[in-house]
Amino acid sequence: MRKLLKFLTGRLFLSFVLILLQIAVLINIFGFAKNDALWIQIFSTLSIALALFVSGRDHLNPAYKIGWILIFMLLPLYGGLLYLFLGTRKLSPRLKKQLKEFNAFHEKGMENISLSAELPTQALESYDATLARQERYITGISGFPVWSNTEVEYFADGEDWLLDVLKEIRGAKSFIFLEFFILAEGEVFSALVTELVAKVQQGVLVRLMFDDVGSISTIPAYHERHLRSLGLEVIPFNPLRAHFNNRLNSRDHRKVVVIDGNIGYTGGLNFADEYANRQIRFGHWKDTGVKLKGDAVWNLSLMFLQTWSFAAKKPVDFALFRPTLQYKPDGFVQPFGDNPLDNHNVAENAYIQIISMAKKYIWITTPYLVLDNEMITVLKIAAQSGVDVRIITPSMPDKWYVFAVTRNNYYSLIEGGVKIFEYTPGFIHAKMCVADDKVAIIGTINMDYRSFYLHFENAVLFYGSSVVESVSSDIVKIMDVSRRITPELLATRSWYKKIFGTLLRLGAPLL
Repeated sequence: MRKLLKFLTGRLFLSFVLILLQIAVLINIFGFAKNDALWIQIFSTLSIALALFVSGRDHLNPAYKIGWILIFMLLPLYGGLLYLFLGTRKLSPRLKKQLKEFNAFHEKGMENISLSAELPTQALESYDATLARQERYITGISGFPVWSNTEVEYFADGEDWLLDVLKEIRGAKSFIFLEFFILAEGEVFSALVTELVAKVQQGVLVRLMFDDVGSISTIPAYHERHLRSLGLEVIPFNPLRAHFNNRLNSRDHRKVVVIDGNIGYTGGLNFADEYANRQIRFGHWKDTGVKLKGDAVWNLSLMFLQTWSFAAKKPVDFALFRPTLQYKPDGFVQPFGDNPLDNHNVAENAYIQIISMAKKYIWITTPYLVLDNEMITVLKIAAQSGVDVRIITPSMPDKWYVFAVTRNNYYSLIEGGVKIFEYTPGFIHAKMCVADDKVAIIGTINMDYRSFYLHFENAVLFYGSSVVESVSSDIVKIMDVSRRITPELLATRSWYKKIFGTLLRLGAPLL
C-alpha cells in the first residue's frame, strides 16, 4: 500500500496524468471536427499530406515511417495532429541554438587534444586495415578519435566494477565526473555519496549528472537539493515537463565516470543495488564494465563536459581536465558517444560495421532486442555467409512488453541462421559484442530503437586489446548457463503472445 501511495503521489505519475489531461482537452477542442464536413476535410488532408511528407524523409527509419503511416490510416482525423505534437523531429529555435552551442563545445574540446602521444591511426591501419575503416567512420562522424597509450581492465561482475569505482574515487586529487541514467536509493548509492562528500571536503571538484526520467522513481525530488547542499555540483538532464514535448524521449542513457582525467569507467551499470545483486529483482543481474587509464580517458572527459555544458547552458574550459599521466598501451581504444540531435546513427552503424566485417564470428549480449529491418538484414546476411552469429538475451525480463517484442524478433533471426540464447540465471543487462578475436564493443547501447535513435549513448571500441579476449571468454561462460532458443521451442508460444508481440513491434519505433 505504501509503494502504491508513493507511486500515485510521485512526479512521474502526476506528470503522466497532466499529459493525459492535455490530450483530453485537445480531443475536446477538436471534437467539433467530427460534425463539420469542412474540418473533417482539413484534418484528413493534413494527415494525408503528413503521410506523404514522412514517407519522403530519407533519413527516417522505414519502421518509424510505417508506424506513423499506420496511425494516419487508423486515425485519419487526428493522426496529423498527433504527428505535429509528438512525431516531428524538427528542433525548436531554442534547441537549434543549444545544438549549435553543443557542437561548439565539442569543437573546442577537440582543439584541446594536445596530449603527449600522437593519434595512433597509422598504427591501427598497419594492424588491420578493415578495423581502421571502422575507426575512421567513428572519428569522422562522432569526433572521438582512437588512442593507444591506455591501460584497460574488464569487469565481468557488476559489484566488482562498482567497488573499483569507489576505490579510485577515494584517491581522487582534482576532480570527479559522474554521468548516469539511474541513481537509486540503497546501499550502493549511499556508499557513493559518502565517498563523494568526503572528496568535496578535501577540495575535489565533484560534478554529478543524472537523467531526470531515468531516476524519477528511484530517488526523491529533494535529493538534488540535498546533494548540492553537501557541496556537489548536480544537474538533472532534460527535466521532465508535464506537457507535450518532442524531446521528452531524448534521455541521457550514458554511464561515465572520470577521475582526475586519468581514470575512466563505462559499461552497463548504474548506481543502484540490483546492479551489484544487493537487491534481487529478476534473478541474477549480469552486467559488465570497463576501466581505462591513460589517453583514451580524454574522450570520456570530452563527452561528459560537452553534455554538462549543454545541460548547464554555460561553457567549460576543457583544457583544465586533460590527462596528465602516461600508461602502457593495450591495443587501440576508442570511446565514443552518440546523440539524437543529429541524423547520424553512430551507435547502430558501429554495430552494423562490425557485423558486416566479421569473418568468423560475432557474439552479442543485450537486454533488449527491438531491431529495425537494417539490423535484422545485416545479422541474417552474416549468418547466411557462414559467420557464427549469436545473440544472448535475458530469460527473466525487467519489462514484459519489451520482452514480447524481443521474442517476436527471434523468428526471423533464427530462420536466417542466427543463434539465439536466453540467460537462464536471470537478467543480462550487459551491452557488448565481440568479433573474430580482434574487436569488441562495451558500453550503454542496447539493441533497440531507443538506444539507436532517441538516447544519448556511449561505448568503447577495443581493437586488438586484451579486453577482446576477456569479453569473448566471458560470453563463452554466459552461453554455458544459457539455453538455445530453437524453432521447436518457439512453436510452443501461444498464438495470442505472437499476435501481441507483432502489434507491439509495429509500435516500437514510435515509443
